[in-house]
Amino acid sequence: MSLAKRVRFVSFKGMDSSLPPPYDRPPPVMPHDLPVRTRRGGWGWILTSLILAAVVVFLLLGRMMDSLLGLGGGGWESGEDLEEVVVEQHRSPNKIAVIEVSGVISSQAWDGSGRNMVRLIRDQLKMAQEDPDVRAVVLKVDSPGGEVMASDDIARSVRDFQEDGLDGGEGKPLVAVMGGVAASGGYYVSAPARWIVANEMTITGSIGVIMHSFNYRGLLDKVGLYPQVFKSGRLKDMLSGSKKMEDVDSEEKQIIQDMVNATYERFKSVVLEGRTKAWKDNSGDGRELISDWVKYADGRVITGAQAYEFGFVDEVGTTETAVDRAMQLAGISEANLVEYREPARLFSFLNLLGENRARGVTLDLGLDLPRLETGRLYFMSSTVLF
Repeated sequence: MSLAKRVRFVSFKGMDSSLPPPYDRPPPVMPHDLPVRTRRGGWGWILTSLILAAVVVFLLLGRMMDSLLGLGGGGWESGEDLEEVVVEQHRSPNKIAVIEVSGVISSQAWDGSGRNMVRLIRDQLKMAQEDPDVRAVVLKVDSPGGEVMASDDIARSVRDFQEDGLDGGEGKPLVAVMGGVAASGGYYVSAPARWIVANEMTITGSIGVIMHSFNYRGLLDKVGLYPQVFKSGRLKDMLSGSKKMEDVDSEEKQIIQDMVNATYERFKSVVLEGRTKAWKDNSGDGRELISDWVKYADGRVITGAQAYEFGFVDEVGTTETAVDRAMQLAGISEANLVEYREPARLFSFLNLLGENRARGVTLDLGLDLPRLETGRLYFMSSTVLF
């Protein structure tokens, strides 16, 4: 008996032989190359595309509207786009405007809008001047200083606001209150104020000027790089970092030092004029500069308590102290506190996105150090720089 017959006999022993055995049926054909079906399309990617397109159109339309508003009613140039925000409500018809000078004082524009710190503070002071309900201003200063020209421009705006008002309006009292740091340029912009308040632990003073530069010629020599300089005059390459130290003659050093000294004299005159006028306008109230105050204007930093002792500030206290003093100088007993803020603009948001894309990778050292430009004069505290 063959093997197939034996298997058939064994497999169907005891079963009905009339039933067809299963192995007589042809095996099913199993395809080996079935196409793999992938789900294409769907609503997910369509919805995502529509959302992205809507965001792009929304930003572009917002940018066009921002541009039209800026060209229409004065916009960014005149400060009319600033919004008044009540930060402390006392149900009073009177207002005290709170204006901040925070961070490094600079003339560089912010967010691509064309407005810088100098212009922003002037626009805020202008709004405070033009509002008859604003009776006084509190200038909150928390700054290590910054550019000489920017600091001087802000100080002029503070002085003009109090004397005859910006653009010929009525002057109003201004009280400066110092935060954690109000040194060098931070004190410079505070000096013309009618009244100055400092916390006893405020870091202030640092009355002086600095011009910063690096000489990297030694490094160039080590790596075999030798600069070629073509200049029209002997002193055209002053402050060049590629010059050999022995090539920096005494005349060049003297010219730079004379510039620093002249700016320093301007700093001292602003302090003297501001504090003398405040003492006079306050009828002997507050603090007068001590006779040898110049001895402490040598660039050193001092505390708020020391500044009060030397006559650089009028009172030791907090922001609440400054607000109370502002109301007293304005002759009122109650006032709402308001701030002037820039509205959230799509134009600024779009620029912010562009800046984030262009920044790349940065190294965070835990310090926000100011960027000093070679050849530019600064009212800056050295304790912040180094």
